[in-house]
Amino acid sequence: MITIQPLGSSSAGNAYRITDGRTALLLEAGIKYKEIQRGVGFQMSEIAACLITHEHGDHSRAAADVMRAGISVYTARGTAEALGLSGHRLRVVQAREEFTVGSWTILPFEIEHDAAEPLGFLLANRDGDKLLFVTDTYYVRYRFPGLTHIMVECNYSIDILNANIAAGRIPAVMKSRLLRSHFGLDHVKDFIRANDMSRVQEIWLLHLSDANSDAELFKNEIQKITGKVVRIADR
Repeated sequence: MITIQPLGSSSAGNAYRITDGRTALLLEAGIKYKEIQRGVGFQMSEIAACLITHEHGDHSRAAADVMRAGISVYTARGTAEALGLSGHRLRVVQAREEFTVGSWTILPFEIEHDAAEPLGFLLANRDGDKLLFVTDTYYVRYRFPGLTHIMVECNYSIDILNANIAAGRIPAVMKSRLLRSHFGLDHVKDFIRANDMSRVQEIWLLHLSDANSDAELFKNEIQKITGKVVRIADR
């Protein structure tokens, strides 16, 4: 059984602990190391590895500290170079080349973001669970059969964003960057319609914008079209 624990999920910082009861992983390290420690109950020795999608600080802030704690960081070469990471705790991975950490078989894949070499991750375990982790992208080119758990960015609503721009609360220039770098509510709906949802047990909506999102609206909209359990990662 997969358990997902958000430690941080916002523009201020993102990190998540996941476990299948055998192997615990950290997805992202975008909050302070002390906050990660507190979030996992100071049981850092139970974390087998950390996966980092890209170099932006809200996803990678504590990467070097995690490595100093003896935890291997798995990320793309472009991300590692952008962060200046090196050493025996660095594990460079490539898109579409599987690797294994404990009970997890992990497939990185390309995503679209304004970063050096951003990745998403598909994680499968020996129980037949499949967890998809996608954040900070405006497009996912692949389809994923047999998913049981989905962790997906739902950063903004285009309607809320437009209303904020019209009211002068958000600079208009922000819109073009959001549209080219982040998954919004409409993207999530399109992604769900394009993928097999038959085995999905729960969907986690990640990285909601402070200004351009509505957690209850997003949750209700996704529940309505999927009939699945939808959770908001709101730490």
